[in-house]
Amino acid sequence: MTLNERKALTLDFLKPIVELENQITHLYDLGEHNNFVITQDLEIFQQELQSLKQDIFSSLTPLQRLHLVRQADRPTTLDYIQYLLDDWIELHGDRGGADDPALVGGIGKLNNHVVVFVGHQRGKDTKDNVTRNFGMPSPGGYRKALRLMKYANRFGLPILTFIDTPGAWAGIEAERLGQGEAIAMNLREMFSFSVPILCTIIGEGGSGGALGIGIGDKILMLEYAVYTVATPEACAAILWKNSQQSPEAAEALKITSADLKILGIIDEIVAEPLGGSQANPKTAALTLKMVLLQELDSLLCFTGKQRKQKRYNKFRKMGTFYEIK
Repeated sequence: MTLNERKALTLDFLKPIVELENQITHLYDLGEHNNFVITQDLEIFQQELQSLKQDIFSSLTPLQRLHLVRQADRPTTLDYIQYLLDDWIELHGDRGGADDPALVGGIGKLNNHVVVFVGHQRGKDTKDNVTRNFGMPSPGGYRKALRLMKYANRFGLPILTFIDTPGAWAGIEAERLGQGEAIAMNLREMFSFSVPILCTIIGEGGSGGALGIGIGDKILMLEYAVYTVATPEACAAILWKNSQQSPEAAEALKITSADLKILGIIDEIVAEPLGGSQANPKTAALTLKMVLLQELDSLLCFTGKQRKQKRYNKFRKMGTFYEIK
């Protein structure tokens, strides 16, 4: 990607940061070529950049967070896996003739724990996104995930899922192949597994496509990630017949990690580096790894029967409210 292309793709609210970074780069190059000593000036600019980032990222609106996690340089499931797991290998196929690249899975070691992982997989560029259907799985993808999770349950291996999709593929072919049934089967079966299940929302968690691998003992969510029943654009089009009202829809949907923690939908918020996980994928992954290990050790203290009951109770409590008469 060229510098001009990157500039064109820069989100509006990030432009002040990009402009200041460009000034710092220009100042550094100027000093290098002319043998100027400008260390003090660079330090002042770096402090200003850090302060600017903190101001912007501490006040992101829900819609801005959504746009942030849709960026192409946002780490994907396989980007995280290389830092989280040792000796990992990707496994393929649903044993029914399909191998959906929009949903990946495999087996690896999380420190001394052998685990099975499944996760949505977006592309990094247009060609890759077309291959992976922009991270929108087909029924075969969910059946592949279910096959791997059943394998994990049979052999007593914990399950890690990574959620990052705008939604399940909604094409005619997907409906013909039983998209709704495939997701429903995953929901039912994930409630029945006795092994620990840890779900992490790493980017955009959209609709039933996210829920298809989103039933777990603990639901973790990265700081800037979003989790929603429908995209703000779709919600605005449905409610107000105008997709331009997506900012209002994003506010009403309560899609941010902070809102969902208050509502009891998620259990833990995992901190991201300043600027989001794309600013430092390795640091983001190592932070997530530490939280996953803590949560997994905690879940292993319970029996399979206890975990299933706690999982059931957790989801039954969602959506409860009290009326004051």
